[in-house]
Amino acid sequence: MTVQSQSDADPLSAAEAPPWRMWAAAWIVTAVFILSNSATPLYVHWQGEIGFSSATLTVIFAAYIFGLLLALLVAGQLSDRYGRKPVLIPGLLAAMAACLLFAAAESVAMLVIARLLSGIAIGVIVSAGMASVVDLGGPERRKSASLAASVAMVLGAGLGPLLAGASAQVLSQPVLPIFAAEFLILVSAFIAIAILPLKRSAPSDGWRLRLPGVPQPNRKHLAFGIAVFGPGITATSFVLSLGPSLLSRLLDVTSPLVAGGMACAMFLTATGVQFAVRRLSVRTIFIIGSAATVLSMLGIVVAVNGSIATILVAAALLAGAGQGLGQLGGLTLIGLHVPAHRRAEANAVLNFGGYIPAGLLPVATGYLIDLTGFAAGATAFATLLAAVAVGGAAFVAARLTKE
Repeated sequence: MTVQSQSDADPLSAAEAPPWRMWAAAWIVTAVFILSNSATPLYVHWQGEIGFSSATLTVIFAAYIFGLLLALLVAGQLSDRYGRKPVLIPGLLAAMAACLLFAAAESVAMLVIARLLSGIAIGVIVSAGMASVVDLGGPERRKSASLAASVAMVLGAGLGPLLAGASAQVLSQPVLPIFAAEFLILVSAFIAIAILPLKRSAPSDGWRLRLPGVPQPNRKHLAFGIAVFGPGITATSFVLSLGPSLLSRLLDVTSPLVAGGMACAMFLTATGVQFAVRRLSVRTIFIIGSAATVLSMLGIVVAVNGSIATILVAAALLAGAGQGLGQLGGLTLIGLHVPAHRRAEANAVLNFGGYIPAGLLPVATGYLIDLTGFAAGATAFATLLAAVAVGGAAFVAARLTKE
């Protein structure tokens, strides 16, 4: 017999829990996600210092996805079974180790290991960390807590490249200061984990580690989320991994501040659009998100074939909107329908479904670009992803009732 996890040790009921706890948990998510994209404006710098191709660059990026997927296989289940803190603390330590490796990176291997560790940290955060935000929001704040968790993720993802790009613009040796600052941010997240009354373990009979999943009635909710979130996050992954190279090689824009600013604007768009649509039905949010991803891919085609930097930036903003809306819709369905003792595992499933294409397609595109050139490779990627996004929108429109 499986027993649901107990609520926080705090004597207050979930509805009476002070809101600051929810936002403190959201800060943990933001702090780790700042690390996730801090390297983006520095890839061109490392390419010049170390020397590697576009294909190698996408492999470095994919190491992050690989580490994330490994963590997603186990982090959600372990968090639901043993409690949030025993899973969050090792994830945060992995993020700190990644900081140290980035700061000292002198080879492709060091960059790959740093990206792998940062991916593991993110895998922990999107399952256990984001579930903690909803836990501490309580049953009366499930929608607002889902919004807080989603916004915390994209806000951190946007702040990282902005801070890194600004530092790289003004400093001749920016790598060490950037990752020293991020290390201190992670220390503040460690303090938040220590003081928050996070969900503890509740023993259950016959429990064993398995592939992550959700109860049968909730599988449709995860399918809707993945159908929109998957194409959206694949679009932003393309911008993060190859956007700086597109700017510098195809459009002759070499400023790290521009590269970091584009990534930041993409995720700030993902943040703002979630607040703008929060009162709409989940079905409508999903359909708008899919439309944004399709328009983003159209912009990529126009930008790379016409060498128009402003269109590329607009495409990045639309990609951010597509990811943000797919993520918000998916997390809202999880918060509303998935039982609390399976919530972190459900978060893992949602992100697993999103990050698999987000890892595979940009890597394949990197190799295709090396063979055919930037314009042909990017056009092929955009065409395929737009078709997938249209299919996701059709699936949601046909199957999801208004919620």
